[in-house]
Amino acid sequence: MQKLTFACLLLFSITTFVFGQGLPMAVPEEVGVSAERLEGIRPVMQGYIDHGRIAGILTVVARREKIVHFETIGMRDVENNKPIEADTIFRIHSMSKPITSVAVMMLYEAGHFQLDTPVSDFIPEFKNMKVYNEDQTEILDAKKAITIKHLLTHTAGLIYGWGGKALDKCYQKANLFQPGTPLADTVKKLGDMPLAHEPGDRWTYGVSTDVLGYLVEVVSGMPFEEFLQTRLFGPLGMVDTAFSVPLEKLDRFAALYQLSKEGEMKGSKDKEKKTDGAKEMKGDKNPKMRLERVEKDPPLQNDEIRFFPGGGGALVSTAPDYMRFCQMLLNGGELEGVRILKQETVKLMRSGHHEGWFGLGFSIVNDNESKDTDHKEPKDTPESIGSYSWGGAAGTIFWIDPEKELIGLLMTQISDVSSSHDQFKVLTYQALTE
Repeated sequence: MQKLTFACLLLFSITTFVFGQGLPMAVPEEVGVSAERLEGIRPVMQGYIDHGRIAGILTVVARREKIVHFETIGMRDVENNKPIEADTIFRIHSMSKPITSVAVMMLYEAGHFQLDTPVSDFIPEFKNMKVYNEDQTEILDAKKAITIKHLLTHTAGLIYGWGGKALDKCYQKANLFQPGTPLADTVKKLGDMPLAHEPGDRWTYGVSTDVLGYLVEVVSGMPFEEFLQTRLFGPLGMVDTAFSVPLEKLDRFAALYQLSKEGEMKGSKDKEKKTDGAKEMKGDKNPKMRLERVEKDPPLQNDEIRFFPGGGGALVSTAPDYMRFCQMLLNGGELEGVRILKQETVKLMRSGHHEGWFGLGFSIVNDNESKDTDHKEPKDTPESIGSYSWGGAAGTIFWIDPEKELIGLLMTQISDVSSSHDQFKVLTYQALTE
């Protein structure tokens, strides 16, 4: 009777999710998951809401192609008292990168290029690149050509310009990602900038995937956004994933927040304290953190909010949409009879191409300690070896565990890293019974 009651409650709670083109549901025990243990996710996530550190969270767990957990907690718009809902639209930022990487590999499968093909074969501006020396005091001729694999693995020497070095200032001055700017113009600017290091020498996070978006545009002969809609989003039934939010969907678009710079956030030690998670919150006598809205009124252009159409971080999406994308990958490139990639190609993407921990668009869990100073592989992750994942700057994250036939997805909109990700993973794996 208890299982039947739970199944009815679960059906009620995720009906909207299923109607929103998500995945089918299952009673957790039917796919080797404990419903009772899954119930532990909500109070931990609620702790972040109650403490004022996150406005709203959506969590999803799927196993063997069925949803076993789906919950929404908190608000998508605090000021207007609008809760997070199943069809809430989120900025997924860098979770755009795996989508772009899949688009690239679709063209790879079609025989348009090899992974070691120089990018300059398609984008002439990337021929005869310059590169900074190590201390960025001298600009030299690059000895290697940037290949498509370099872009997919973030080893091309392209950056984001977040630091204070000479090259960072060049990126900041270029003002690359403005809405309304053609993708081609931005990529051509990048061709005039020195690289941070020789292609292939090390992993450097940056705008490589935006260049890949333009590569898709050049090779396919259609705008990047059109390629994604016609070749990927449409076939997969990803009805809300795009580089824009139209007026009729604007009410579903979650507000973006950040933690205020008052109180606990003043010093670096306080930042560490902030990420201690719900366990630390229980005994925390300090006042709640204050959330500040990043932008109160996003600008409309022709009755929609538009973002720069780059492949690295400008897409918006929903949990149902992104779960369909993840399930396609877990299935080896196919979903509900629609094949996007061959199994061999998906396996190639989720293999470790850079020091074993980074694939073609994903971070890979492996049993080797990375030598890359830009990356530290967590030693206490509950994920199986071979699992792959990525996240976005506004707090979204997903992971896919082929061994356990498992997908986890967390969606939120706050520009601060939180231990909620790690706790959600741990609680999910603790719920597995097989």
